[in-house]
Formats: sequence, C-alpha cells, structure tokens
Amino acid sequence: MSSETIFDRGFSLESFSKASDLQKRLIFTILALFVYRIGTYIPLPGLDPAAVQALADMHLAGGGLLGMFNMFSGGALSRMTIFALNLMPYISSSIIIQLFTMINPTLEALKKEGETGRKKINQYTRYLTILVASFQAYGISLFLMNIPNGPVRIGGIFSLIAVPTLVCGTLFLVWLGEQVTSRGVGNGSSLLIFSGIVAGMPASIANIFEQGRAGVLSIFSVVVIFAVAIGVIVFVVFMERAQRQVAIHYPQKQNMLAQQGKTMDTNHLPLKINSAGVIPPIFAYSLLSLPIMLASFAHASDNEIFNSIIGFFTRGGAMFSLVLVGMIMFFSFFYTAVVFNPTETADNLKKAGGFIPGVRPGQATAEYLDYILTRLTTVGALYMSFVCILPDIMQSKFGVHFIFGGTGVLIIVGVTIDTISKIYTLMLSHQYSGVLKKMGKKK
Repeated sequence: MSSETIFDRGFSLESFSKASDLQKRLIFTILALFVYRIGTYIPLPGLDPAAVQALADMHLAGGGLLGMFNMFSGGALSRMTIFALNLMPYISSSIIIQLFTMINPTLEALKKEGETGRKKINQYTRYLTILVASFQAYGISLFLMNIPNGPVRIGGIFSLIAVPTLVCGTLFLVWLGEQVTSRGVGNGSSLLIFSGIVAGMPASIANIFEQGRAGVLSIFSVVVIFAVAIGVIVFVVFMERAQRQVAIHYPQKQNMLAQQGKTMDTNHLPLKINSAGVIPPIFAYSLLSLPIMLASFAHASDNEIFNSIIGFFTRGGAMFSLVLVGMIMFFSFFYTAVVFNPTETADNLKKAGGFIPGVRPGQATAEYLDYILTRLTTVGALYMSFVCILPDIMQSKFGVHFIFGGTGVLIIVGVTIDTISKIYTLMLSHQYSGVLKKMGKKK
C-alpha cells in the first residue's frame, strides 16, 4: 500500500474549497461529534454528582478494565451520563452475530443474500444490542443502589429510570453512527469511539507533565514515556498499513493486451498483517471483564471467593496478561477466518481465469493462501498482544496510566487511516466529476 498522503497527490486548499459535497460531509460529522460530546455530560437523573465523582475516583482512576471502557466512552461512564454504556453493547452484539454467522446455517445464508441479508443481520444485531444494553444497564443501576450511602438519591425507582435511559442512549449512538457513515466522512461508530478516546488525551498528557513538575516522575521518566509513545504510534501505523502482496496472473487478459501491443502490470491480492483489526482485543477484554461485572452486580465485595476471582481478573497481573494474550491470539485467528475464506478466494480466482505463479489453481491455491494467512495472522496477533500489554508494563515501571498503548491507540490509528482514505476518495470523485463536466461542455 502506498504511503502517499492527500497532499502528495496534488490536492490543495483550492481543490478542497471547490469540493462542496466533502465540506458538507465534514460539517455534518463535526456537528454529530459535538452532539455526542454534549451527551457525555448529561447525567442520569437521581444521582449525586459529588458521590458519583468519588465513586469514579475509587474504581476508575487506576485504569484497569473499567478504566479502559471509561476511556472508550469519553469519560461518560465515570460521570454516569446517559451515554455511559456508549457503543460497547452494540460492538459486542455485532461480534457475537458475526461469530454465529460462521456456525449458524440460517445466518450464513442471509449473509450471502447481499443487501437484503445484510439488513436482516443488522436488525438482529440491534435486537441483541437492546438485550445486552438492558442487562448492563440493570447491573449498573443495581450496583449503584446497593452501595451504602451511595450516589442514588431517589430510591428503588432509580432502576426504572436508569435502565431505559441508558438503553436509549446506546440506541441513539447507534443511529447517530449510522447517520455519520451515510452522510458524513468515515465509519460513524468508529469515529464516535475515536472522539471519546482523543477527548481524554489532553488531561492525561497534562497529568504526566504535572507529575514531572511535582517531582513524582523524573525528567528522564517523562522523556522515556513520550519517546515510547511516539515509537508505539509509529509502530502501529507501520503494522496497520503493512500487507503481503500475492502476485496474480490473468493469461487471457495478458494475451489480449499483447495482441494490441500493450503491457499489463501484474495484479496483486493484498493480505493485511492485521486482518482482524481491533476486534480480538475488544472481545478479549469484554470476556475478561465479565467476572468482575457479575461480582459487582452481586455486590460481593465481602466474599473472599469473589475477591480472589476479581483479583485474578484485575488488569496488570501476570496471569491476566497471559490469558489476555492467549485470547487475542485465538480471536485473531477466529475472526480472520470470518472475514477471509481461502477456499472461496481460490474458487473465485479460478473462475476469473487467474492463478498464482508456481501454484496450481483450486485446492493448492487455497492451501497456499491459508499458509500465508496463518503466518501473517500470527505476526498480527503477537503485535496486538504487545501493544495491549504495553500500558500495564509502563504502569508497573513508572506508575502512570499510559494512554498511548492498548486498544485505544489501535482504534485511533485505524480510524485516522480510514478517514483520510475516505476524504481522499471523495476529493478524487469530485475531481473526476469536474473533468467530466468540462468534457461535456466542450462537446
């Protein structure tokens, strides 16, 4: 994949000023993100803000799994706002539906029906989102009400208000994300999560500088932290753009071009190192947070068995890191198998008259692609595992919550690359339409 940017390809502010459709899409995207950020500050009814802040300082300040989910929500979880659940129920439901697509013949058949099947699968995903969000919202309300002298000020009626409010907040964000996808720039759901993560970065950076000024961190430690942060971002950008180009030949097309005296460049099948994206770590964190969530719902802080379970699944421990790496490896291979089918790809190449040089068409091609994909997925899974456990390593060494690592930086880099690509496509489309209009006027 080329590393050229929009400006390397001859785009300028002048060309941007003429792209009216792109300007409208950018304005709509910015307004949608503005609405989202406002919602992260609207608190749930019946809560004491001071008590909520004290509770957040106790459970979320140290990072951990709940701290990571709070980062995804842009601080909405720590403030207990109407968007406290954010898009996590929808993301979890989407992953579950996609996994069931592999083992359920009905869903697999729907997936192959094109646009109609996709709409039905999206509908099932929304139904599951309501179920998951309702469960999580009820658990949060139960947890808050069971705290002695807690933040709830309206008694048992709090659940009747909090559950529908949180569920509607999640469904509104799902709708808002779809609007951004269709009328804005980039993937709407990803941009909402992206904005939440980025919104918390200035405070975290200021906190590191404040610790350096106060003498909690040495100047050397501050320099090392930011040097590692820059290195991690560069490394993630490189890995997210890296891909293996598999050469594909089409003899019939080459013969036709040869008869016309033309030459054709070799076609390539691009295989990304990280085909699964950020799905494996998100799903791994979601499963690992389930025991803590269930224990919190049961209000079992005084039970030694539950305390030992919570201690085992607390982020930062050696066993937790090993389990996390194992789950990321598993879901990387599992989800890659969902998004890429070597047998189907080999059959499509054979039908199109294409082949890989030195490999026989059909089953041999499928085995060759599976061999390449296995090696690439192994490297990608190890890369994601390293990035995800890096914040725990930095926190144990320097005692600071390292924000430039883990799933957050994977989302930031991935969304940035995707959004820039969408902007480039829209500007290129505008230029082509302008050229066609000029040609029509000349004719």
